[in-house]
Amino acid sequence: MSSQLVSTRQRLIQAALELFSAHGVSATTTRQIAEKAEVNEVTLFRNFGNKHGLLLAVLEESAAFKDLGESLVRRATPPGNVYQALKDYASDTLHTLERVPEFVRSVVGEADQFPAENRRALGRGVTEANRYVAQYLATVIQQGHLNTYLPAEKLASLLNGMILGYAVIEFTSEFHELWEDRDDFLENLVELFLHGAMSSSAESAINSLQGGFSTTEVADLPASLVHEILQQARKGGVRDYALAYVLFGAGLSATEIISLERSHQIYDTQGHFLQITIPGFVRQVPVNQWILGKRYGSFTNNPLIKWLKSRKDAQTAMFLNETGKPLSESELETRWQVWSEGLLTPQGQTPAISQAQQTWRVEMLMRGISLENLIILTGCDRAQLQPYVRRAKEKAALEQATRLDHKPG
Repeated sequence: MSSQLVSTRQRLIQAALELFSAHGVSATTTRQIAEKAEVNEVTLFRNFGNKHGLLLAVLEESAAFKDLGESLVRRATPPGNVYQALKDYASDTLHTLERVPEFVRSVVGEADQFPAENRRALGRGVTEANRYVAQYLATVIQQGHLNTYLPAEKLASLLNGMILGYAVIEFTSEFHELWEDRDDFLENLVELFLHGAMSSSAESAINSLQGGFSTTEVADLPASLVHEILQQARKGGVRDYALAYVLFGAGLSATEIISLERSHQIYDTQGHFLQITIPGFVRQVPVNQWILGKRYGSFTNNPLIKWLKSRKDAQTAMFLNETGKPLSESELETRWQVWSEGLLTPQGQTPAISQAQQTWRVEMLMRGISLENLIILTGCDRAQLQPYVRRAKEKAALEQATRLDHKPG
């Protein structure tokens, strides 16, 4: 096919898409399309047969949803925040549909008038979008970051079905009170999708990717155990001491810690902060000087600052391994095992690295931080943090009961 013919074909497809998007399929004529593409109607008929043949080409050659799906798949390696990835995908999909509202209305209202071939093309387009979402979910499931009782394809169908349903309602209805705004819909969509489709073990995996933990159980560590782990880390050298200090003093997950760069540290005489940068989300967290009643330095002189000042290399990563390369998550896990060797939790188990973050969150609530502010610091939502609120209240009740027992009746 000559370049001129390809150019003509693409001009017709682009002109049709623009007119279908602005006026709908039925209200658009072949004459209008030909005029916009700067060709005669005979050329349109020669290339596509009729308007529905041109619509078929528009449906089959649009790469918008393919691009969205491929972008989502790329976020599976390395695995990031599943909640945020799905929310971004849903939001981007709605923005794509929002650019062609009349086209969506036409497809919804006039699809029964389309030839069977066009309806099949619509079905293939939806199936392709579904395939990419399923591929993403299958990848994170295979990596062990999600456990579900439904196949990846079914989960993808549920998600895309809810997104398309929202678009249809928004583009065809007014003054409904189904949700406050789009963000309200998106947050509730992903929450319902993840927590409704996943088993309890899956929720735990999702929360760990978000820097969180199981929504049903919080196992914070007692102060004596925390200080023992910190002391064992100190024996491992300035880097190990800094790692343990950040785990208990900033409440970061292992994934967040290995993602830190030296430039992410902010400190002066008034405070010490770390900037957490994960694709699609940036937040700052304080580095606490007081950890469960014991002080570990000052804002300008603590284990983390000492580690960074000891560095003579040009690496940008905040933490390095013994060979001078950026520390990996598995290497951090290994260091934790060294620090906690021989130690047991009140439940009689070896402390898990995830419990450092649980301990920090409970401690922050015990020290008086509001739930709203903890949401900001952690990037988690209210539902994910409710177990920490309950655990903090439980600890406060136990402490009060203990104090009362020390008083004479």
